[in-house]
Amino acid sequence: MHILVVGLNHRTAPVEIREQYAIAETALEEALLELRQQKSIFENVILSTCNRTEVYIVSDQLHTGRYYTKAFLSKWFEVDMDTLEQYIFIKEEEKAIEHLFKVACGLDSLVIGETQILGQIRDAFLKAQELKVTGTLFNELFKEAITVAKRSHTEVAINDNAVSVSYAAVELAGKIFGQLDQKQVMIIGAGKMGELAATHMKSHGVNKVTVLNRTMAKAEELAAKFSGRAVSMTELTPTLKDADIIISSTGAPGFVLNKASVEEAIKARKGRPLLMIDIAVPRDIDPEINTIEGVFLYDIDDLEGIVQTNLEERRQEAEQIETLISEQLWAFSEWLQTLGVVPVITALRKKALAIQTETMKSIERKMPNLTDRERKVISKHTKSIINQLLRDPIAKAKEFSGEPNGRKKLETFIGIFGIEDEVKAEQDIQHSLDIAQPLSRQAFKEAPSNS
Repeated sequence: MHILVVGLNHRTAPVEIREQYAIAETALEEALLELRQQKSIFENVILSTCNRTEVYIVSDQLHTGRYYTKAFLSKWFEVDMDTLEQYIFIKEEEKAIEHLFKVACGLDSLVIGETQILGQIRDAFLKAQELKVTGTLFNELFKEAITVAKRSHTEVAINDNAVSVSYAAVELAGKIFGQLDQKQVMIIGAGKMGELAATHMKSHGVNKVTVLNRTMAKAEELAAKFSGRAVSMTELTPTLKDADIIISSTGAPGFVLNKASVEEAIKARKGRPLLMIDIAVPRDIDPEINTIEGVFLYDIDDLEGIVQTNLEERRQEAEQIETLISEQLWAFSEWLQTLGVVPVITALRKKALAIQTETMKSIERKMPNLTDRERKVISKHTKSIINQLLRDPIAKAKEFSGEPNGRKKLETFIGIFGIEDEVKAEQDIQHSLDIAQPLSRQAFKEAPSNS
């Protein structure tokens, strides 16, 4: 079996492309189940966030795994394969595993070291597991990913300070306005990103926070945390005239702020500048607004400059996390190699015991007058012969699993003993058992913080 990741992220595609290739949470179940039906795909997890859509799969063949994953994405997003291939990346085997570990640790995020992605990976995996589209490999791999991410959070100083896209947005506001304590901030969207933005604004001295959300109860709940006020989305346009900074992060499929609304608000602002930061994907704010005099609009890609500064400051810490990732890669590789030899050993034992059983039946037919004790003695000794004969081959098979060309040696081993069908049957049994008995959600949440 082979592990692959096919996807696009902030490194391969701009925000206007990423927002076209995002899979909504409400459609995730359908996507996971449809992907599982593709040829050569045995396990899958889909990670779709504001900065990435990545499909992790287990396939019996690399080339068919690549093709059918791309075919799924092409069909799902209704684009031809050539268009899709302009923006996607593909990583295989150890490179795919390393990529997942880096994503989980926040090393591949727009703002390096951010911790929100870990929860998103956990949720993506648990959803896939709940639908029984994961199995032996991904149940272990994603547990390893959360393990190394937790270690990076606790052992390395990269996240001593709160760091996220919303934090970068606040840094941007600070660079433009200087002191923020007298500024009025409007948060559009009462989700996690909106709450993080309000939290960081508060820590930078902001005392006036207004929260707008389609569900008024959620707006009131978030506003109460910051001694702010809640406003209905229907009052968005008239509320614009009082705000100095707008941070928008909703899940709306289209623009929540258009050019006409802002132009109307600007007339009542008496020349006061308006900073608008759109950290939503798909975007909340019509980019045409940036042409209005006195309005400064930034989207999620515009935060790259701040991110680069953070990258430089955290380079040393990132190197420490790379070391942790290398350790976890080695641990998973060891497990993977051992996993590969288990069906071989089981198949060899079963074939040998089947031969012993047939031999005992032949002996009993030819010697029908054997006593029960004699049958037991003969059975015990024939099994002993088998065990002694298998001891060295089994030990050698285990050694093969840890060698660089171990897979090829195991294939030769399987051919010598003529157990190809038996090994395939054992692999199928293991896969079906693992899917039938997935890791519990609680066990995954409580994955150890040390390997």
